[in-house]
Amino acid sequence: MPLPYENLTPDCVLDAVESCGYRCDGRLLALNSFENRVYLVYLEEGAQLVAKFYRPARWSDAAILEEHEFALELVEREIPVVAPLASDARTLNEHAAYRFALYPRRPGRSPELENRDTLTWLGRFIGRIHAVGALKPFVHRPLLDIESFGHEPSRFVLDNDFVPPDLHATYRSVVDDVLERVARCYERAGRVKTIRLHGDCHAGNILWTEEGPHFVDLDDARTGPAVQDLWMCLSGERSAMAQQLAALMTGYREFCDFDAAELVLVEALRTLRMVHYAGWLARRWSDPAFPANFPFFNTQRYWQDQILSLREQAALLEEPPLELAV
Repeated sequence: MPLPYENLTPDCVLDAVESCGYRCDGRLLALNSFENRVYLVYLEEGAQLVAKFYRPARWSDAAILEEHEFALELVEREIPVVAPLASDARTLNEHAAYRFALYPRRPGRSPELENRDTLTWLGRFIGRIHAVGALKPFVHRPLLDIESFGHEPSRFVLDNDFVPPDLHATYRSVVDDVLERVARCYERAGRVKTIRLHGDCHAGNILWTEEGPHFVDLDDARTGPAVQDLWMCLSGERSAMAQQLAALMTGYREFCDFDAAELVLVEALRTLRMVHYAGWLARRWSDPAFPANFPFFNTQRYWQDQILSLREQAALLEEPPLELAV
């Protein structure tokens, strides 16, 4: 089986950028990305671009273009999202069989999520993203659901012998149990509204400057409940999360309504992310970048810790949801 990026040499990266009309000075720097390959490319004029090469066969062209259209739609409404640059009216380019997009470089630091004012500011911008996301549906990008984020990845790791034989039955039992509890959380939430989301709104995808936050990497944009873009800002004990939620909602509700019924999904979505993450690592294990950067995966200790963490989640899934201040 060919490796996904074996032909993406530095010369190939530079040639791809130059095919869009830019002149490179020969320097590039690989950035921290594993699903795709992302490079900081230096131009002769002194500026820099970010070149993102999509993992082959992951998304269709239509799904990638839908991501780009969503980002450009947000920028048009002056929401601070880093959107792709167009070359000859195209945002999705191809070179040497690799699809890629170019972005302006927008540096920043990680947000201080322990700061109430920061959370309120983030809530304000997430609310604006969701107000736009609710205007129309995605057509080509998937739904975040229990099957794709829970059952499918857990089947993959079990069917492909990633779990050690002595832990196989235990992991299967534990993951089946938590996914049943996740399903009950969805039942308690009822028919919550689904909208276009950032999809992966963790601190690493939010960069902070003196002017405030800007959001990057809509690669995981998909359809789902609004709380998916909010719960990753919540951490710690229940009392701390309640305070963090209150700060987020102070800003969020300035621009978008929020259905409190979705709060029952906070731990359900956290659980699905844990199960999905294990499946993601397993699916990418043939890519040499993954064993090199995730040496803890696929060890006895990793699966023991996974089982313990999922058992802890099972208890949290039965707790009452966070309450939303009126």
